[in-house]
Amino acid sequence: MDDVVMYLRGLVPGRRAVFALAIGALSGWLASLAGMPLPWMLGPMIGNTLAAVLSLPVRGPDRLRPFVIPVIGVMLGSAMRPEMFAAASRYAASFALLLPFLALTALASYAVYRRIGRYDPVTAFFSAMPGGLNDMLILGGAAGGNEKRIALAHAARVLLVILFVVLFYGYALDVSSGEVARGTAASSLSPLDWALLGAAAVAGVPLGKSLRLPAPQITGPMLLSGALHLAGLVTVAPPGFLIVVAQLVIGTVIGCRFIGVSARQIGRDLSLGALSSVVMIGVAVIFAWGLTAITGLPLSLSFLGYSPGGLTEMSLLALAMGQDVAYVSVLHLVRIMLVIFAAQPVFRLTRPRSERDQTGTKSPRSES
Repeated sequence: MDDVVMYLRGLVPGRRAVFALAIGALSGWLASLAGMPLPWMLGPMIGNTLAAVLSLPVRGPDRLRPFVIPVIGVMLGSAMRPEMFAAASRYAASFALLLPFLALTALASYAVYRRIGRYDPVTAFFSAMPGGLNDMLILGGAAGGNEKRIALAHAARVLLVILFVVLFYGYALDVSSGEVARGTAASSLSPLDWALLGAAAVAGVPLGKSLRLPAPQITGPMLLSGALHLAGLVTVAPPGFLIVVAQLVIGTVIGCRFIGVSARQIGRDLSLGALSSVVMIGVAVIFAWGLTAITGLPLSLSFLGYSPGGLTEMSLLALAMGQDVAYVSVLHLVRIMLVIFAAQPVFRLTRPRSERDQTGTKSPRSES
């Protein structure tokens, strides 16, 4: 047994990524058999989180992520229908409540990391922001925060929010996942479908970057795919096997974010992340119920729009749960944009005047 463990730990990085994908594939298959929603994302995510905690030789296939994210964007865009925008005027209240929601969520989460976790102010601030992991990691590192703790905080948030949302939908709202996220049989796509969907995936990324959209690798392809489907030029989703592969890679990457951290630190930071996530979700539920009371929107839709998870993951859940993908995606896009543009100015304003000039000039650092 010791020989096997030593062999596994000696795997080169490329083989570690393959090993992680193998764990993800097995976990996804088991999750599919168990009837779990989004099994090919949640299964690999849970399986590789356990593997990382157990110090198994796994490594996230991060180099594959930029190639599979556009597939998810094209899939999300394929759910766009003209009737989705007919009730767009009803969404005004959702955006009006978004700013106070973000402020209250960030303040409550900051209190968890600062008062209970005893994080330094910089690390606590950027750990608490309900923005994207990469964006908050870059901004927090540049401000002098502990990059590893910030990364763990956001990885824990995404992981726990996804799990909670699935449970909340299944047990509290009695909403089950459908087959919509499985895509189309490859044999059902015409050569024109392949060409148009492929063009949306390839050309969407530079489009998203040129428009300076958050998460351009998903938002650009989603916009192009949505335009193609709204125009009626293509009426099918991407091939199902590509969607499965994309979800497998995404779930594996999320799970492998907990690599390289001691079990003690993982336990402590995950506990704080769990408490912060519960607080964030509690605020989201309150705002979702209020929005439903004001507008009459289904609670299942308003809650998903305010859930503090990642854009990709929440959009996938919206698709799997048969919700309005356009509404959920746009609301999360606006959330991410607000957090990205407001995080650094707000942080500087909350610091003592003597420290404001130094905050933006600290070099990024990472503590173990």
